Amino acid sequence: MANPRKKRKVTIYLDPDIEKSLADFAARRDQSQSMIAEAAIASFLSPDDAERREAIIARRLDQLDRRMGRTERDVGIAVESLAVFIRFWLTTTPALPEPAAKAAKAKAGERYEGFITALGRRLAQGPTLRQEIPEDIPESEGS
Repeated sequence: MANPRKKRKVTIYLDPDIEKSLADFAARRDQSQSMIAEAAIASFLSPDDAERREAIIARRLDQLDRRMGRTERDVGIAVESLAVFIRFWLTTTPALPEPAAKAAKAKAGERYEGFITALGRRLAQGPTLRQEIPEDIPESEGS
């Protein structure tokens, strides 16, 4: 920007909203519109600007990668929890004779509603199961 050569006049066309933003910004900074436009163009054309944008994108991708990792972990916990429950339930629940099966089926709807209510309370109040499980669980020797 500190060029000892004489500056040249350049005519550009701006969207009216951008022109207003430029004028407002220049007024707030007590600087000329020309100086602000020159600085903005120099910044845009500078190799540092490309590196800055690349760094911003890299940070955002890192954030997304961490979120995806947490989501994968949460889904893994849910799947394993379900598998453990199903295995336990199938192992410990004997088949009922027909009259008892009908009564159990009628009671199942009531118990399911209680489960949904308790789940809703748990999700609203926390902590969630995901928060109770440590991030790094050492593998057991039997794995």
